[in-house]
Amino acid sequence: MKFSVLSLISHAPHPLTGELPSAAERFEDVLKTGVAAERLGFDAYAVGERHAGPFLSSSPTVVLGALAARTSRIRLLTGVTVVAILDPVRVAEDYATLDQISRGRIELVVGKGAEAGHFDLFGLDENRQWDLQAEKYELLRRLWSEEEVTWEGEFRPPLKKVTTVPRTYDGLPRIWHGSATSRNSTELAARHGDPLFTANAIQPREAYAELIRHYRERFEAYGHDPATAHVAAGSGGLFIADTTQQAVRQYKDYYEARVRQNFKPHLADKPGYNTPFRTIEEAIEDGPQLIGSPQQIIDKILSYHEVNRHDLQSITVDGIGLSRSRQIETLQRFAEEIAPVVRKEAPSTLWS
Repeated sequence: MKFSVLSLISHAPHPLTGELPSAAERFEDVLKTGVAAERLGFDAYAVGERHAGPFLSSSPTVVLGALAARTSRIRLLTGVTVVAILDPVRVAEDYATLDQISRGRIELVVGKGAEAGHFDLFGLDENRQWDLQAEKYELLRRLWSEEEVTWEGEFRPPLKKVTTVPRTYDGLPRIWHGSATSRNSTELAARHGDPLFTANAIQPREAYAELIRHYRERFEAYGHDPATAHVAAGSGGLFIADTTQQAVRQYKDYYEARVRQNFKPHLADKPGYNTPFRTIEEAIEDGPQLIGSPQQIIDKILSYHEVNRHDLQSITVDGIGLSRSRQIETLQRFAEEIAPVVRKEAPSTLWS
């Protein structure tokens, strides 16, 4: 298995103390942990994209550019590129530039985004979100795969013999499809033979497992080799302690206060916005969060792998109440005590 570190660059007050670091400090956190992730042997570092809510990730290309300049090996992913609200020409240009700067280390994870408010912000109809997603993704794919593209669609002016510049570093970069609640993403990924990145962050395991089953079925139905159907999975927050009891004692108050802080009552009936795991005990037992001893976390990742057969595991250490030094210490413990065991028990051909 491969491992990626994800930051959404959250920027909410500490739910227990009310403390709020400056924006500059949060960006420095992301850059420092990205450099540490490469040093510790992680395979990828991902930066999210949010245009609403308590986040600072509205310009992931800028942050990834800074990371590209500070690293040399680690792959740089998005999590997700909200292609449904963006101009595919601009996306093609921006990320091809990053692909050149990083010498081919960029991979996109595209999606419609988890914050409904960004459709109004960009003057788009949320009811058309899946139509926007499909059309804009397919145009992006053509712009990266072809030159002199002539195209006409519903959501932007036509193109006539357009070649975006720069071109990508070495052919079409891998594009993943982020999936959290809907079969629309799994269907789009399967149709194009692309890999799937499941959020695996809030809902019960079976909800994500069903999406992955649908993806694999449709992937093969479209005529693609099932062996190339790569899957990645998120995990919510990562908190490592020597024992489960220590993890509960050290993290319970923060975890449960953050759940209360993030609760969205107006979206209580929509899946994917509010976690059903309100206590830390529930999160440890049934949720996707990786909380507990190293062996407990190993067992949880491998139990998910039995169901999902995923190639890439994403972890998150920021936005969960840890100082920057604790974030890096947590990444080091994961790299030294957890990753080697999981890599051996669940080998992957991804990025081989």
